[in-house]
Amino acid sequence: MDWEPIREEAVKYLQDLVRINTTNPPGNETPAAEYVAEVLRKEGIEAQIVESEPGRGNVIARLKGSGEKGALLLLSHLDVVPVEPEHWEHDPFGGELIDGYIWGRGTVDTKQLTVMEMLCLLLAKREGLSLKRDLVLAATADEETGGKLGVEWLVKNRPELLECEYAINEGGGFGFDLGGKRYYLCDSAEKAPCWIKVKAKGTPGHASTPRGDNAVLKLAEAIARLGKARLPMHRTATAEVFIKSLARDQKFPNSVLLPLVLNPIFEPLIMRQLPEDSEIKPMLRAMLHNTATPTILRAGKKTNVIPSEAEAEVDCRVLPGQTKEDLFAEIRPYLGEDIEIEVLTEPMPFETDYNTELFTVFQEVIAEEDPGAKVVPFMLTATTDSRFLARKGVKVYGFSPMKPDPKASFLELAHAHNERISVENLMFGVRVLYKIVKRFCT
Repeated sequence: MDWEPIREEAVKYLQDLVRINTTNPPGNETPAAEYVAEVLRKEGIEAQIVESEPGRGNVIARLKGSGEKGALLLLSHLDVVPVEPEHWEHDPFGGELIDGYIWGRGTVDTKQLTVMEMLCLLLAKREGLSLKRDLVLAATADEETGGKLGVEWLVKNRPELLECEYAINEGGGFGFDLGGKRYYLCDSAEKAPCWIKVKAKGTPGHASTPRGDNAVLKLAEAIARLGKARLPMHRTATAEVFIKSLARDQKFPNSVLLPLVLNPIFEPLIMRQLPEDSEIKPMLRAMLHNTATPTILRAGKKTNVIPSEAEAEVDCRVLPGQTKEDLFAEIRPYLGEDIEIEVLTEPMPFETDYNTELFTVFQEVIAEEDPGAKVVPFMLTATTDSRFLARKGVKVYGFSPMKPDPKASFLELAHAHNERISVENLMFGVRVLYKIVKRFCT
């Protein structure tokens, strides 16, 4: 295949999508959905736009196969998080191509994946692939604020549009190097947010006469304890295979020490040995524990008035196999009995079996495209729209292929200033994903 004209297509598509401002809130994804639909329709691929609310467009297209096997869904989202343009080196919605990099919000989360997946459909149509599975594309709205107007809405209201056996989404696929070995992470499990509001009550009064029953002090002390807490370890199948897979490739003593992270007795000691700037250190800690991170504080309306209430919001993340009740049992001793807890977000963690035909294809293709590298199952400590599909029994994986790039690290640039992706990495993703689709669906 001649990849040079495809490279030019990919760059143009991504630049065009970045220039369509889909900051969420408010979203306004319909113009981006219309752009994707227009590109597909020009090549004879039927695409429809479904709006959950005015302006909140989702675009879905399906290439029909023979039906011998279940469908493969290629999923991405069109909305992006807000920007602070004064902190960017280049226009965050300019889609500028500078020194081999495309700049702009969405270039790694996830308009680049929309382009990769869109090209998979286009190339499958151009090559006239004889598909044994339906190949479905869905570029959706509202992922960045919870998916209620995107995938969750589609699953509830138009489930036939997303009907599939397997799905590929964001959340993994990026490579990293450790101990001279290269790994590509396949998101086969995800923690889930359980956002909570905690509230302390006290006796109000004039601030000139301090009293012990102060809601602000009660809350501050409780939040300080919770923020420093190390909650109990919980081993999951995904975390265990991830850590042991890394250890098998490492030299002594890391080959022996790394699996000891799975032992709650040795974990603190092993963690202390890892450098503070190591990307893997916070990743490992979050994969083995429920977490609780205070993020918002509110109390009082006037400096000289002691308020009767003080409240905080806490971003808790729950592991697969854990419930909000399990979480509350762990955090209650740190908060104390007087602190009220209100649930803002119900958790939906999941874990997908990685022993599947599709995961095997991931491994085969990466070994061919980046010799010596391997794909390992991985738990995303954030969350994606994959959770809505997993609840329906879909075998869903996060796999947006990108090589390690010290100038544009996915982990550092997602939701950050100066988001960008190299043209080389964009094309790496297109080649890898299309090879996966071709091998898996024909």
